[in-house]
Amino acid sequence: MIDPFGRMVDYLRVSVTDRCDFRCVYCMSEHMTFLPKKELLTLEELDRLCTTFIDKGVKRLRLTGGEPLVRKNIMHLIEQLSRHLKSGALDELTLTTNGSQLTKYAQQLADNGVKRVNVSLDTLDGDKFKKITRWGALDRVLAGIEAARSAGLHVKINAVALKGVNDMEIVDMMRWAHRDNMDFTLIETMPMGEIDEDRTDQYLPLKQVRSDLEQQFTLNEIAYKTGGPARYVKVEETGGRLGFITPMTHNFCESCNRVRLTCTGTLYMCLGQDDAADLRTPLRKSEGNELVSQAIDEAISRKPKGHDFIIDRATKRPSVSRHMSVTGG
Repeated sequence: MIDPFGRMVDYLRVSVTDRCDFRCVYCMSEHMTFLPKKELLTLEELDRLCTTFIDKGVKRLRLTGGEPLVRKNIMHLIEQLSRHLKSGALDELTLTTNGSQLTKYAQQLADNGVKRVNVSLDTLDGDKFKKITRWGALDRVLAGIEAARSAGLHVKINAVALKGVNDMEIVDMMRWAHRDNMDFTLIETMPMGEIDEDRTDQYLPLKQVRSDLEQQFTLNEIAYKTGGPARYVKVEETGGRLGFITPMTHNFCESCNRVRLTCTGTLYMCLGQDDAADLRTPLRKSEGNELVSQAIDEAISRKPKGHDFIIDRATKRPSVSRHMSVTGG
C-alpha cells in the first residue's frame, strides 16, 4: 500500500477496545462514556480485518486500546493472529499496555509469538502514579513488567513527559529502565479529546528535555528503528537506548508508515486528523474481503501529508475531538 506521498504503509495499529482500567489525566476524563459493546467489532471481525491488511502488505501489527488486555477473550484474537507470524506473512505482533494485566497474560503472549511490549509508565512514585492514572496501582504495574521480562518479552517503557509532574524523574526513570535492559521512550503530550486538565500546563517540549539531558549524558544518534515514530539515541553512560516521540516540536510525518483501526472498524489514516474510513460496513456486506480491500485502497489514497497538532494558550480546543483511547496510543 502506497499513499499519495510515496510512503509505504506497512504498519497497522489496532485499538481492540476504547475501555481502560486507568483514567490517565492527559488521556481521559475521569468519568468517560465508552462505546456500547454492540458497536464493537467481534474478535472474528477484527481478525478478518487484520488479515486483509496483512494480505495487502502490512508487516507490523500492534494491538492497543484503551487497554487491550481488558478486552474479553483477547488472547483468542492473539492466538488467531499468531498464525501470520508462523507463516511469515507478518514480521511482528506487539502490544502497547499499561501493564496492569501482564502478570496474568505475559507468558501467554510470549507463547503466541509476541516478542516485545510497550508499557506506558510515567512515574516510579506510587503516590504520583495514583494521581496521574487516578485508578492505577504502581506495584501491580511493576509486577507486570517483571512478569513480562521473566517470560522473555523485551519491554520498552513509554513515558509521557509532563511539566511539573514527572520532569524531575526522567533521569531516574531512564537509569532504572536501562539497568534492566529496557528501552526508555519519552513522548510529548498531544491535544486529543477534552480532558479535565489544561494541556498548556502539562506540555513539556522534548527539545528542552534533550538539551537538559545532554548536560549530564552523552547521547549518540543511532539508526535503530522499531517501525514507529521514535527517534533513538544511545546513552553512553548507561548503555541503553533512549527514544523521543515528538509530534509537537518535530513531527515525524515525512516517514509515516502507519494507519490506525478502531474497535468499531473505523480507519484513521492520521492520528492528528479527523478524516476516516468506515471498514465495518463493507466488511459485513460480504463474506469475502473484496469490498473491504477496495475500501482500504480508497482510504490510503486519502492519507494526508501530516497532522496539525497545536498546544498554546490561544488554542483552547483539542486538535481532534476524539480521545487517544479511541484511536489507540
